[in-house]
Amino acid sequence: MTTQEGFRGAIFDVDGVLVDSPHEAAWRDAFAELMEGDWADIRDETSWTPDAFTARVYQEVLSGKPRMAGAMGALEHFGVPDPESRVEAYADRKQEMVIELIEAGKFSAYPDALRFVIAVKDAGMKIAAASSSKNAGLFLRKIRLDSFAEEEGLTPDWMTEGLTLLDAFDVDISGREFKQGKPHPEIFLTAGSELGIGPAAAFVIEDAESGIQAAKAGDFAGLGVARHDDEALLERANADIVVASLDEISLEALAEGRLERRPG
Repeated sequence: MTTQEGFRGAIFDVDGVLVDSPHEAAWRDAFAELMEGDWADIRDETSWTPDAFTARVYQEVLSGKPRMAGAMGALEHFGVPDPESRVEAYADRKQEMVIELIEAGKFSAYPDALRFVIAVKDAGMKIAAASSSKNAGLFLRKIRLDSFAEEEGLTPDWMTEGLTLLDAFDVDISGREFKQGKPHPEIFLTAGSELGIGPAAAFVIEDAESGIQAAKAGDFAGLGVARHDDEALLERANADIVVASLDEISLEALAEGRLERRPG
């Protein structure tokens, strides 16, 4: 996908794109805790085993979705009986676990993503954070972008002392309630609208199949980041380009409205 005048905006998912978050571990551990505890009586009626909740299951069934939709997806995937009556307990336990992990600092920012945030802002683009997760702000507030820039030897004019990753965004709509979650494009269309930039002049950075589907449904260019050897999933969703690291993206091509790899 190519724009006529170059990209003017970038819309970032958070979990899996900017942050190596504990969401996957929390979903998996909460499921195991329930299956080995309160739900032990129905365990044999499901397809769940301790090894069955893989990273691929997380990417295909839960990643990028609002909490309740993700919880229901996992329950249905493993054939849990009467999922409607169990979904709230699962979602609540997962949320408790993820907050505990965040507060304990059990997450990290992806260095390539922080470099990319700095680079696109330096190029004059507006940026938005648009995650389905209500926990996104907790991550972004804890990441010191000024400290990272200093360590990397980067000195953008807009960088100030104490700047967090959250402070760097022009718009943050993470965790808002939308009538329809991904793969519906509402979240990205809202982010673009609040940036004042239409889909033709913005691109979305996502690590989940449902996120790329949402970007394409909204007529945005979709940049897929394959953090878990899941290039095929992102390509299946029709990402315009799939990379393992955002360091691979050509900044010169972005200025001309193209998503391309750096030469070499």
